[in-house]
Amino acid sequence: MTERNPVRLDGKVAIVTGSGRGLGRAYVQALAAAGAAVVVNDIDADVAEKTAEEIRGAGGRAVAEVCAVGSAESADALVGRAVSEFGRLDVMCTNAGALRDRTLVKVTDEEFDLVVDSHVRGTFTCGRAAVRRFREQGGGGRLILVGSPAGQYGGFGQTAYAASKAAIIAMVRVWSVETAKLGVTVNAIVPTALTRMAATIPALTEAVAAVEAGGPVPADLRRRGIGTVEDVAPLVVYLSSDEAAGVTGQYLGFGGDKFAIWAHPKEAFVTHRDGGWSADQLAEDFAGFTEHLQSHTPPGR
Repeated sequence: MTERNPVRLDGKVAIVTGSGRGLGRAYVQALAAAGAAVVVNDIDADVAEKTAEEIRGAGGRAVAEVCAVGSAESADALVGRAVSEFGRLDVMCTNAGALRDRTLVKVTDEEFDLVVDSHVRGTFTCGRAAVRRFREQGGGGRLILVGSPAGQYGGFGQTAYAASKAAIIAMVRVWSVETAKLGVTVNAIVPTALTRMAATIPALTEAVAAVEAGGPVPADLRRRGIGTVEDVAPLVVYLSSDEAAGVTGQYLGFGGDKFAIWAHPKEAFVTHRDGGWSADQLAEDFAGFTEHLQSHTPPGR
């Protein structure tokens, strides 16, 4: 068997939003280790600079840009920093976002707006700023958006978060078509890992604590797709590389020992009635449709 060359990102420049800690930190460290120059972004200046310093200490190239994603000004500042420091931009990974778990009747307007602004508007403005730069450079580039199982299945108490993550998947569908002529690929990763956020889930609290104490992830969790933040980072490196030039418009689940390709939505059942339906006719016919109704309970719950 011929040994393949390692995936490298030498000469490429990447931005990862929300990369001072957690999954974002793992992404930006892996990109730098593969040879990319990186812009570390976070709202916490201390953690952003610490992560950038760690990368530089390991021989990589990194700068910290402190801002909250959402506004066009923040997106332009991130792209501008990449260009002023490293001369170009090749990869935008939109990882940043807030979380405020509340059931429907308890979520406030302010909490909803915060989550949607950071995830949806933050992804939109950063994606737009990146594609504008890709076009100025003559085409090519990578948009790596970050989804969540909550955006695919929903999640109790996650009205704003699940809606935001579902919207990000919709952006993949649109942007992958719109940017194809520029040679830009657009994909979403749907990561699962034992993070601080996962620690709020009772079934995972002990596992998160064990991993933070230096212990291994239980084999059954890894098989289900739940591992460390470092387990997810290779997918970001791969999607950033020249090797992934033909991969676009996809949502890819990754974590632990599991890799998944999510299906695009499709009609589960179709029928026709000449002249259409009245409400009375629907009431009569619907008994024959119920076997096709879809489960709304996520697998394993």
